[in-house]
Amino acid sequence: MKNILFLGVFLIAFGCDTKTRYTQHSIEIEIVKSNIGYYVEGDWEAYEKSYADGATILFNTSEENPASIQEIIAGQKLSLEPLSSYSFDREKDIYEMVINDEGETWVNYWGLWKGTIAASGESFEMPVHLTSQFVDGKIVKTHGYWDAAALTMALTKIRETAEAQAAMEMQDDSK
Repeated sequence: MKNILFLGVFLIAFGCDTKTRYTQHSIEIEIVKSNIGYYVEGDWEAYEKSYADGATILFNTSEENPASIQEIIAGQKLSLEPLSSYSFDREKDIYEMVINDEGETWVNYWGLWKGTIAASGESFEMPVHLTSQFVDGKIVKTHGYWDAAALTMALTKIRETAEAQAAMEMQDDSK
């Protein structure tokens, strides 16, 4: 009887955590879903509003090199300029929200980015992973990881070819 009583007290004290620690449906997930849409639509004002003032953003960088949301938006606009189209394969998106042992709320996202270079028509796909920490309904920290090496090399080749052609035209004009 003592053991049953002890087990009951133990379950009440430690087993009745009513806070959901893992889910695939939450307000925070909806915010991340909206941000993916804002990125694709180029609605940078709405995108920025989901971040808290002073949010730490670490896209393909370490903790020592954070960026502000304004810096990230400027960089994203610049990186999208040479593309004729870009999107995410929304059918394959995966989202989850986790409350970790420290009580922090994080949303994880896995998706597939697709883009086409305007100058060459060459298309690319990149797996993307984002993990965002939320406090009071705002993103306070985001880590983002993707490998843009193939796209970067293709853009570099296009730029170098254009520069070489321009130099040849200038040389021809000077004759």
